[in-house]
Amino acid sequence: MASTSAGAPANPDPKAPIPRQIPYIIGNEGCERFSFYGMRNILTVFLVTSLLSYLPENERPGAAKDVFHTFVIGVYFFPLLGGWLSDRFFGKYNTIFWLSLVYCVGQFCLALFVDNKAGFYTGLALIALGSGGIKPCVAAFVGDQFDQTNKHRAKVVFDAFYWIINFGSFFASLLMPIFLRQLGPAIAFGVPGLLMFISTVILWSGRKRYVMVPPAPPNPHSFLNVSRTALASGRPGLVLAGLGALAALGALAAAPQIGTVIALCTALVAFLAFAGAGVWIQLDGARGRHPDEAVEGVRSVLRVLVLFFLITPFWSLFDQKASTWVLQADAMTKPSWFQSSQMQALNPALVMILIPFNNLVLYPLLKRLGYEMTALRRITIGIAFSGLSWVVVGGMQLVLDSGHAFTIAWQILPYALLTLAEVLVSTTGLEFAYSQAPQAMKSALMSFFNLSVTVGNLWVLVVNGAVKNGAVTDFIKSTGFGITAFQMFFFAGFAFVAALAFGLVARRYKVVDHYRTA
Repeated sequence: MASTSAGAPANPDPKAPIPRQIPYIIGNEGCERFSFYGMRNILTVFLVTSLLSYLPENERPGAAKDVFHTFVIGVYFFPLLGGWLSDRFFGKYNTIFWLSLVYCVGQFCLALFVDNKAGFYTGLALIALGSGGIKPCVAAFVGDQFDQTNKHRAKVVFDAFYWIINFGSFFASLLMPIFLRQLGPAIAFGVPGLLMFISTVILWSGRKRYVMVPPAPPNPHSFLNVSRTALASGRPGLVLAGLGALAALGALAAAPQIGTVIALCTALVAFLAFAGAGVWIQLDGARGRHPDEAVEGVRSVLRVLVLFFLITPFWSLFDQKASTWVLQADAMTKPSWFQSSQMQALNPALVMILIPFNNLVLYPLLKRLGYEMTALRRITIGIAFSGLSWVVVGGMQLVLDSGHAFTIAWQILPYALLTLAEVLVSTTGLEFAYSQAPQAMKSALMSFFNLSVTVGNLWVLVVNGAVKNGAVTDFIKSTGFGITAFQMFFFAGFAFVAALAFGLVARRYKVVDHYRTA
């Protein structure tokens, strides 16, 4: 993996302090993550026990998984909108602030409409818009506080940024199931709403201290303009883009059969894939009408998008810890005071331990042994570890399916493996996505990183829909596995294939440096 530079950077100052405004952003993120994970980690349980009580009991878990993953798809789809608004119109701070207010309204809707399906789902939609819209902007906003003189401090801050996310998630995962059981859903969803309001106040309090990188002015050499010129420069690219449009229309036409959410996401992915391939093969056709720097910027973005797509299977495994793993835990033995969804607190607790352990012990040790844990190597290994965690839960499911109940403590092992995978993939991916993005596309490229989560959850909906087909169900029965266990081993294999593909592509990827100059 070669390394190139996007410009002539200033010499870093080894004594450069962490910018003074960073604590405001970290505090804002900690409260927002408590708010988000507080409602998210009790959502599946609430849906099964309350909001979906009109369904037959055996249909509720599947319906709850569909609602949960549809919500997550929305959360990680709206970064496209937030990144675009930030980069082109309002800047990162204004986009974060105003969408945070939308987010607050959504959280309070959940608390007010726990007995009203339409009102509750409206709240989920507003949270998806608010949380998703600010997601690419916050991470990019952190990066904007650094320049070439102190960029070496950015990795520490991105790790702290991810650590505080998990600090909030830990207490939310531990406390919200108790609140739901003992105080009722109105309080359990109201507390996250209050934390989101506090988060917004913290953000507003630091408004005079932030480095405000203005939105990019209209640029005749933008990513979209260069891509459009490339496509128009030859027939093969236009044909591929046309095939993408036809594939998207086909997916939308199939919405009555496969569901609106699956159809919309499939249409988006199909169009982006075909059009992106068309731009790639004809990108040199844009030279002359656009500067070489702009053309190479588009090439850099397309390379990153290939990597992001190969990360999507990881997210299909990771996000099911809040749905599939919680439902599995319901069948395990546990103390009467312990709720299945509280096991999710183990994930952020382990993250807070593993981040400093990796940075202070593991990575330096491996470097002394002659093995450099580069960003792309970390992501490759992380995807593989996620697959290993699902081999373990699949084995546990086989035991449960045979009628042998056992303690929920056994879930500690797959949680540990999945959390190690998360630290290797997600914390690395945030900083990697920022560093690879040309300045005019910081938030937009971060939104594509988040879009990989949408695609990951799309795989979950597709697989859940497939197992409702009679022919698929008959095939699974012929293997001797139960449906849930078969799905678990399927997702494990999915991750192993993705890790292999990612590693092969990463070997030829040229890492660039797009931090701003001082």
